[in-house]
Amino acid sequence: MLRVAASSVAKRTVLSSSRGVPSCAAPSTMAFHASAPREEESKTIEVSSNSKGGLFGTGLSEWFAVPIGMAAAVPMIKFDWLVINEEFQLSAVFVAFCVAVYTQGGDAIHKSLDERAQTLLKEHNEAEDKVISALEQKLEFLKANQTMVSDFEAINELREGAYNNLNTAGAIKPQHDFKIQVERVLSMIAQEEASVTEKTKTALMEEATANVTDQFTTSKALKKSALDSAIAQIKGTSNKGGIKDPVQDAFVKFFQDKAAEAAKVTDDSEEKAQRAAVVAKINAICKSEGFFFNVDSNGKAKMNA
Repeated sequence: MLRVAASSVAKRTVLSSSRGVPSCAAPSTMAFHASAPREEESKTIEVSSNSKGGLFGTGLSEWFAVPIGMAAAVPMIKFDWLVINEEFQLSAVFVAFCVAVYTQGGDAIHKSLDERAQTLLKEHNEAEDKVISALEQKLEFLKANQTMVSDFEAINELREGAYNNLNTAGAIKPQHDFKIQVERVLSMIAQEEASVTEKTKTALMEEATANVTDQFTTSKALKKSALDSAIAQIKGTSNKGGIKDPVQDAFVKFFQDKAAEAAKVTDDSEEKAQRAAVVAKINAICKSEGFFFNVDSNGKAKMNA
């Protein structure tokens, strides 16, 4: 009878302890994870209970469990319902150790694990932020490249227009270059002719001066006529007396005789030599500057192959 009563009391004690245990003695299970906490997990779960609390749900203070336990322990030990051996003592020590660790170091362990969780969560969030930033940059790049086709089409149109302009200019440019080359050769020929003419004129004047000077030096009649002409010019009577200038007449006669002699001469070797010199200069310039033509020995232009 006592065994049945004790057994029923133990069963009720276990059921009541699991149902009406204080909140401080039965800690709630915490979900530990490294991901961001969800809103559902942050809500407090309210457990509805019809129990009155206290000892065995009777509303009495929990301290009444001490004398009841002492009273129940005597028959349990007496009748060997509870055998206090090395296994029971080891279990009691282990339970005492767990309770001591939970009550004394539970907060420290919780803070350590929580700090580690926060560190992992922070690192995870930073990595996700970097990935999101990279994806956003890639998205902006892809959006910017949406007009790539139209841009390349515009570039191809500009390139085609440039090629057309170059082809048009390429058809005209050789003609323009040929005109410039011809103008340069003609300008060089004109300069050579002017140079030769100036040299010939200087040589004729020197020869005429020497000839007239020699005539007036050797002829007394020319000296007398030159002196009379000079006196008449000083007096202003040269026009009235019909006195001519003998020096001027001598120069005119010299040039007339020179022209008559030149008309009789059939040797054109000097002219050919001058032309050959001019042709050589022209061909040297045509070769050095890559002209489209050159000049033959007869002075005719020939296009290069």
